[in-house]
Amino acid sequence: MSDEPETTGPVPVNPAPEKTLYLAAWSARFWAWLIDFILIILFLDIVRGIFYPFWPIPPYWDFGHWEPFEFGFQTLFFFAYWTVMEGFRGQSIGKMCMNLKVVNRDGSKISYSTAAIESFGKAFLLPLDCLIGWLAMPDTKLRVFNRISHTVVIKSDYKEPAGIMYVKDKE
Repeated sequence: MSDEPETTGPVPVNPAPEKTLYLAAWSARFWAWLIDFILIILFLDIVRGIFYPFWPIPPYWDFGHWEPFEFGFQTLFFFAYWTVMEGFRGQSIGKMCMNLKVVNRDGSKISYSTAAIESFGKAFLLPLDCLIGWLAMPDTKLRVFNRISHTVVIKSDYKEPAGIMYVKDKE
């Protein structure tokens, strides 16, 4: 007699997943980025306008003339914005609008350090980050810094809280 347990049927090759994550489309990610970009540029222009009478800050972009200091400040601000927002709740304002979320590969909430790594590529190297991701990792929907930070961008459901049901009036 053998000490090995008997199996009563075939062993499944791919067991059923515990959780299903729906990866976000590149188009939805682009619109989320564009919403963030417009909102942050507007915010920085408002702040510049408020402080202009006291400290004349030149415009970020002057047609035909590029100010590296102001561009660097903008880039650092974008990096800080994405790190804080995505580290706090996994979503920037653009991602909230598009029902997207940055999560660890297992679907858990990311930390601030993980958000910083993921945001670095988006803030400082976005064209290169995306291009390498598209060419070197086709059909994964990952940027290079998503791969490095072990994160994915998923579609998030906006669900009612437990015990609450929303009812729409007929129009």
